[in-house]
Amino acid sequence: MNIQTAAAARYAKGSVILHWLIALLIALNFVAAWVAEDMPKPEKMQVMGNHKAIGLIVLALTVLRIVWRLMHKPPPLAETLKAWEVALAKVTHAAFYFLMLGIPLAGWAMSSGGSGGKPVGIFGLFAVPALPVGSDKPTVGMFHEMHEIGATLMLVLIAVHVAGALKHRIIDKDRQALLRMTMRP
Repeated sequence: MNIQTAAAARYAKGSVILHWLIALLIALNFVAAWVAEDMPKPEKMQVMGNHKAIGLIVLALTVLRIVWRLMHKPPPLAETLKAWEVALAKVTHAAFYFLMLGIPLAGWAMSSGGSGGKPVGIFGLFAVPALPVGSDKPTVGMFHEMHEIGATLMLVLIAVHVAGALKHRIIDKDRQALLRMTMRP
């Protein structure tokens, strides 16, 4: 494959940056949630405040990524992929977008109801208003369940995504599959 063909088979730099930035923030948010579980309340509240801020940033970046994707056609999938691999890739990516929107929205709604409508601070820079949701226990509980189930599905999806990338690299010996989401020339 020549350099021009390889470059054409890669995602645009904006897509690559958004992919890895969102991935990093999602990973940080999982770590924050796990670490906060066993913390004393004052420290837990601080960590969860950061968790909420990161979640809203993920939401905003995901919206930006969707707009970017609508404006920048992704590279074609490799012609060597089997039909089931193409279908799985499409379903996985659609599910990622759904969860990257749904998990932060459910968390924001849960926080909005649970805090009695207090805004979410974004690292002391500004605050995002609470969503107009009910503050009754069943409503907050429903959003909590949606947030947790979504997070669990996200972990499964990440495992499938990484396994797919490794399968292409190790089993299929396809070096280009992993290079599609890098900025290397």
